[in-house]
Amino acid sequence: MIYNGPENVMAMTSSGLSGSPSEPRSGPIHADLLSSLPRTGTEPLAPGAVLLRGFATAVAPTLLADLESMLAQAPFRHMVTPGGYRMSVAMTNCGAAGWITDRSGYRYDPCDPTSGMAWPPMPASFDQLATSAATQAGYPGFVTDACLINRYEPGARLSLHQDRNERDFAQPIVSVSLGLPATFLFGGLRRSDRPRRLRLESGDIVVWGGPSRLAFHGIDSLAEGEHPLTGRYRINLTFRRAR
Repeated sequence: MIYNGPENVMAMTSSGLSGSPSEPRSGPIHADLLSSLPRTGTEPLAPGAVLLRGFATAVAPTLLADLESMLAQAPFRHMVTPGGYRMSVAMTNCGAAGWITDRSGYRYDPCDPTSGMAWPPMPASFDQLATSAATQAGYPGFVTDACLINRYEPGARLSLHQDRNERDFAQPIVSVSLGLPATFLFGGLRRSDRPRRLRLESGDIVVWGGPSRLAFHGIDSLAEGEHPLTGRYRINLTFRRAR
């Protein structure tokens, strides 16, 4: 993925999956949020892009338990962009390749630069979900080798960017939302294209590929809240074919 600008700088704690309790409060209401749609089903977003509402809800506790077991080996951390900005979102990886950013650039690497060890292997629950979601979205045969795991806390955001560090753009992106709801920004092939604003709940999955594979996308500032699975955090699993 490609990030741009200091708007990504936002303080977040970097240890653990959940934080101290806080009083939930509503964030800003946007008229174009699709919050009134059913919590299950497939919604077309653009050519090659779909939203699978509630697709991961049943397996969310298993996904989070498997994530917790990985964090001792590869804890969340705030990476730094080539321009020297601290990332707003805490990140880690699992699988054969992990996405990283530092002063030397954006790239995939088989080893965690913090420990020098290989990233944790992809849990079966992650791999099975990515494959089934891709198939449901019209991309049979997708095999993921990389999962970037993002952790947001209230106030964190991710500016519009493209996922373009992968070698094969014929492979889709599978993005799983867990925990606090978020406003997903899904734009076009130009940064100047006005993005759609979609409310993502825990268990929702967005899959995009084909004509939309290089669509700009991001996450608006996360609103305050508490979720029974993740506390005051949102967890995002982004599956790719990196190699």
